[in-house]
Amino acid sequence: MSDTGRLSRSLEIFERAAKVIPGGIYGSKAPGFLVPGSYPYYIESAKGCRMRDADGNEYIDYLCGYGSQIVGYGNERVDGPACERASRGDLLDQPAPVMVDLAERLVGGVEGASWAVFMKNGTDATTLAYSLARVRTEKPIAIMASGAYHGAANWCGANPFAALAADSASVLSFRYNDLAGLERLFAEKRGRIACLFLTPYHHPTFRPQEMPDPALYETARRLCDSEGALLVMDDIRGNFRLHPRGSHVRFGAKPDLWCMGKAMANGYPISALLGGDGTRGTANSFFITGTYWMSAVPMVAAMATMDEMERLGGVPRLERLGLLLKEGLESAGKEVGFGARVSGPPAIPFLTFDEDPDLYLNQRFGAAMARRGVFMHPHHNWFISLAHDEDDIAQTIGRSREAFAAMASGAE
Repeated sequence: MSDTGRLSRSLEIFERAAKVIPGGIYGSKAPGFLVPGSYPYYIESAKGCRMRDADGNEYIDYLCGYGSQIVGYGNERVDGPACERASRGDLLDQPAPVMVDLAERLVGGVEGASWAVFMKNGTDATTLAYSLARVRTEKPIAIMASGAYHGAANWCGANPFAALAADSASVLSFRYNDLAGLERLFAEKRGRIACLFLTPYHHPTFRPQEMPDPALYETARRLCDSEGALLVMDDIRGNFRLHPRGSHVRFGAKPDLWCMGKAMANGYPISALLGGDGTRGTANSFFITGTYWMSAVPMVAAMATMDEMERLGGVPRLERLGLLLKEGLESAGKEVGFGARVSGPPAIPFLTFDEDPDLYLNQRFGAAMARRGVFMHPHHNWFISLAHDEDDIAQTIGRSREAFAAMASGAE
């Protein structure tokens, strides 16, 4: 079912875009990653947990700017200090003192960290982590879980073209939670492994999320220590939604490097790479730079965001809201015969259908919810923010009952 009338302005803008921008909208926000014709192509504004598209349709948002929003769009306690900093200058010849304030706060707050450097995107952080690991160990190979996403760089397989294959030739993979397989890979490549990349839990696109085996992190630490490799925690997606001191604390992991970003500054462009004392020397000697990497406004926003997260209830509140959503959606689906299942941590949920591993039901459900004013991605995990409240969750569950019923009857 298409919604061309409801989305007429979005479609008109997209027609213009396709003439001057490759793909019209590229990357993870391309219409084909959603359900073309059912989701909006362009968002005009947002406040709290609600967005308004280019046609004026409103949505309760559960993608949260791909996880970047944690205290709500347009949060005055974040935007106020950020705008004040902008009025005094953002990107200057040298860093502003707030850079030290933020580094001290992260080092004091993230368990195990002793230094921090800043950049803009998650890909910046993971790529720097990979480079530092290779230099620190003088070894070439990185290991990651199959289906894991560590950014849009060629080294981690974001662009699987034959001409770029050499860029990822030293990156090997294992099936997530296959501890025996991970052991074999370390044995086969002994003496050549620079690092093991792990996300706090497994959040592959197009599949249910998977929590770590209780022995995963003990095994990972043991293997890395034996090999002299670094354990890299890619916490870009989970940071501050799973544990205030870093997602690794929740799962008992002890990384050497941490990649953080997304929710760190509530949408202002900043990411960070943190490390322990064992990697400080390599970081000191490495040329780390980017024109915009020391801009002050996102750093001020990050400081304010961390204050606001604490004020609004932080991780415990996110967990409560996420559990309400999980229980409500699963119950609503089962009422009309669907095996709806929400996987992952409560604050970062994703719904799939037991009877449909190909996600066709996901696409129908997502499109039906979008028509009812709820933005839930059909292929990518969702996010809860501290701008959501119990009324938003109740409205979402009520609209899901309508959507499930329409799907069961064949109307949608």
